Amino acid sequence: MKKIVTLLFAMLCCVSVFAKDPESKTFLVIFKSKELKESKTTIREIESQFSSFFTTKHYSGNSELALTIEIPNCDFDKCFLGEFLINLQDGYKIQLQHLAFRLFDLTENKNLYQSYLSMYEEKLTAKKKAAKTSRS
Repeated sequence: MKKIVTLLFAMLCCVSVFAKDPESKTFLVIFKSKELKESKTTIREIESQFSSFFTTKHYSGNSELALTIEIPNCDFDKCFLGEFLINLQDGYKIQLQHLAFRLFDLTENKNLYQSYLSMYEEKLTAKKKAAKTSRS
């Protein structure tokens, strides 16, 4: 029995040491249609350059053009993604950050939102506790 407990304890300690795989990151790239026309490219051409490596989806319509890029298990940030070279029709290459209007890391923003939400909830509970103690 003593050996089994020791073995289980050792296994629990070892499992907690293993590193987790980094989660996938999702980036949102917003383009202005005027700038794409000046560069003689389209959002579909830009998406095709990323879609062979990553999961992508483009959005177009009444608002600005947008492209989501999901990169699995990475340490990318929006600055690194902005340095990717995009092939234009006339043979030139340009960095994504020079062609895009804005780049957003949706995963980072989600984590930031969660931290702000938890801070807000802590303040609310502190106010409720203070109100209850003042009533008593």
